[in-house]
Amino acid sequence: MGLEKLYALPELEYGYNELEPYLSEELLRLHHGKHHAAYVKGANDILQRMEKSRTEETDFDTKSTFKELSFHIAGQLLHSFFWKNIAPSGKGGGGEPIGMITDVLRDEFGSIQRFKKIFSQTAMSVEGSGWAALAYCKVLNRPIMMQIEKHNVNIIPTFKILMVLDVWEHAYYVDYKNDRGKYVEAFWNIVNWDDVNKRLDYILKH
Repeated sequence: MGLEKLYALPELEYGYNELEPYLSEELLRLHHGKHHAAYVKGANDILQRMEKSRTEETDFDTKSTFKELSFHIAGQLLHSFFWKNIAPSGKGGGGEPIGMITDVLRDEFGSIQRFKKIFSQTAMSVEGSGWAALAYCKVLNRPIMMQIEKHNVNIIPTFKILMVLDVWEHAYYVDYKNDRGKYVEAFWNIVNWDDVNKRLDYILKH
């Protein structure tokens, strides 16, 4: 039983230039076509190396290999979430939350503006490279923030992700240089609330 399927770089549902002026075509091409692609390649290379070790008498450093695999697969998954969490204004991006997510956020945070403030602060205060994530806990039946370092540190197991914001420098430096704040502010203009609602609906039903 060999590797029947490997990870693949997902196609974007919009053109590289369609998120302007909030994210430039140059930035998106680099972020998706270079950085995300590198995590896909990294995960697949490790999986192939591991597969080879099943049929040949070759050993590998389990500690470093599985740590690296976690890093690359988490990078692949979080980026795949991210591309669907954003959209051009003509394809559902921006504006205020709609649907059931609105009530969920208001019940938890008091208002949509307070939710945005806390999520933005979560993104701004990530130390070094990482992500801000809005997740859902099925035990508590409530949304909870996660502040993820790198791609795979501080993730809470079983918490289902609704929305993420990439705050690695490669996600914004071309357009915003070192001003993470402006990038986070721009994010609210391209959030795909329809996608967030679909994730929430799926979580609540399963």
